Amino acid sequence: MDEDSFAEIDIFLESQSHFLGMDKKKQVGDGVITGYGRINGRPVCVAAQDFTVMGGTLGKCHAKKICNIMDMAYRMRVPIIFLNDSGGARIEEGIDSLAGYSGIFYRNTLYSGVIPQIAVILGPCAGGACYSPAICDYVIMSRNTSKMFITGPAVVKAVIGENITPEGLGGADLHMERSGVAHFVYEDDTIALEGVKKLLSYLPQNNGEKPEWRETVAVDKSEELEYLVPDNGRKVYDVRNVLMTFVDKGTFMEVQNGYALNIVVGFARLDGEVIGVVANQPMHMAGSLDSNSSEKAARFIRTCDCYNIPIITLVDVPGFLPGREQEHGGIIRRGAKLLYAFSEASVPKITLILRKAYGGAYIAMNSKGIGADRVFAWPIAQLAVMGAEGAVDIVFKKEIEASDTPEKFRKEKIKEYEDKFMNPYLAAEKGYVDEVILPGETRQRLSQTLKMFRTKKKVQQEKAHGNIPL
Repeated sequence: MDEDSFAEIDIFLESQSHFLGMDKKKQVGDGVITGYGRINGRPVCVAAQDFTVMGGTLGKCHAKKICNIMDMAYRMRVPIIFLNDSGGARIEEGIDSLAGYSGIFYRNTLYSGVIPQIAVILGPCAGGACYSPAICDYVIMSRNTSKMFITGPAVVKAVIGENITPEGLGGADLHMERSGVAHFVYEDDTIALEGVKKLLSYLPQNNGEKPEWRETVAVDKSEELEYLVPDNGRKVYDVRNVLMTFVDKGTFMEVQNGYALNIVVGFARLDGEVIGVVANQPMHMAGSLDSNSSEKAARFIRTCDCYNIPIITLVDVPGFLPGREQEHGGIIRRGAKLLYAFSEASVPKITLILRKAYGGAYIAMNSKGIGADRVFAWPIAQLAVMGAEGAVDIVFKKEIEASDTPEKFRKEKIKEYEDKFMNPYLAAEKGYVDEVILPGETRQRLSQTLKMFRTKKKVQQEKAHGNIPL
């Protein structure tokens, strides 16, 4: 918090329970400190659990303090930050403890999408306590101290007979790389709290505002793009390097950088304005979409839509990842989340097709048909149902087999198919691409379009909410 800005509330609120010796235990603050103050001059509310008081366990009054500050944050329309460091439910208070959690979860849900909610895990966060961070917009973990798990090591051993360390069950790296629970992981608590400050700089105070404009150093290295992105679709490149040619210097903040590596999402600034970026990553799985990347991108898109952050989508996708594992893992349902998120989002949405845009994955990556405001494509872009080789093998199967020179005939048909059906100019003629631009024009066209759509208004629909395929 900014110096001398923090004001604590409910200082003297303590547990009223007298069971199991509770009246004899040190209860200062009831294991949680709540209050309000400023971060970089902007008002915020905070609830910080105190492990030195009854292990930071949550009882009725502990929960009441958290609910009070959440209600205050909602009334003030300011972000709320939760610092989690708790032994979980307070056994001595029984069902009152569980009821306390339900009050917090209820408010997490009611205030979701209205005020930013950030959970920082700085110690244990076990059992039902995990679900408050899970409902928050962002979960930040410290590699040195964070542990999150629904059932602790002792329970796991009792049920399945395996010894698992707390880190192995729910450490920061596990939740970044495997479960996808963590959005940011930092080396220690101090760096994690600095990460909170940085994240807040990309978010508005509430859903009725836009993120703050900041003076930045503009970057335009678009002339490098022709060499960064190979014309040969079989060659890979790091899409982050593409981003660095047009976002303002030093402003890119990647979200979930260790999870679902085949897609890159994060915040940046363009001419000082905050943008969200969603980009296929050819370095992993050739940039194809799978279940995890679809969910990762969908959640990020919906967060941007909540907080009035325009979205720029960079497309280089050969399709949805095929295979039994994906089909059995629910790629139909989980891939639909990405389609739904882009279709539902009402913020400005700009798409740039770099190379491949094939099949259903092309549609899912913010195509014109699901609501993109502007779609640009480079001359090397290919828009089609599938790659030319696969298409030719299906369409001309009999002719290839009957040919005296099948391989030569196949190559000719591949070239013919690419020329007739895959170039971006054909898509532009049909209105699926708004403009074919040279790589060197990339930043200028993105910046110009973003400024044009800055005043875009949301169309209100008469329904409680849609039914996203969860």
